Amino acid sequence: MRSARWLLVLPLLWLPSAVQAASLRCGTALVADGASKSDVIAKCGEPLAKETRSESEELKTRDGDTSAKRVVQKTFEEWTYNFGPNRLMQVVVFENGKLIDVKSAGYGR
Repeated sequence: MRSARWLLVLPLLWLPSAVQAASLRCGTALVADGASKSDVIAKCGEPLAKETRSESEELKTRDGDTSAKRVVQKTFEEWTYNFGPNRLMQVVVFENGKLIDVKSAGYGR
């Protein structure tokens, strides 16, 4: 009986790590998944650096006997924020203008 309870509880322990959302705290403001670039600038200011890249993705769809292909263009931007020597720099990633990820980099200067 005890092992059966653990089998039910164990998957719940993995749940928080599987649904982490991207967010960045700038002073008292918080920006999260789906925020626009203008929202991030309004709350965090201009970044130290900006990098842009484009990627093409071929999507295939099938409807019964008919299949179709289309190419979707995606634009990614990575903005680097330096919050000083006592905090890790943050790299904010946008896909087509919407925040999708925040990654930590090395310590700032």
